[in-house]
Amino acid sequence: MNQSSSQPHLSEEGVTFTVVVDSVKHECLITPQALFTLSSFKSDDADVDMMEIFRTFEPNISGVARRLVAAGVAGNPLVMRPETFRSPRTR
Repeated sequence: MNQSSSQPHLSEEGVTFTVVVDSVKHECLITPQALFTLSSFKSDDADVDMMEIFRTFEPNISGVARRLVAAGVAGNPLVMRPETFRSPRTR
């Protein structure tokens, strides 16, 4: 079963959280820049609460993290940057 696990927490690098894929826990990190991309906030906004943004978008963030892990994307922790949430360019 694939699901989110354990409580996310704020770190110097962003928000760390864990997802479970095929009964294995995987540590993940979403950067502040990626959170700002999701929320459309400017990164220089001093009043932004990163944990609030994370909680708002948590289902999307966790789903993307589980898909990346299932696809074999490496990283410990798996780092999610703004590019992770951008649509691929097509010609």
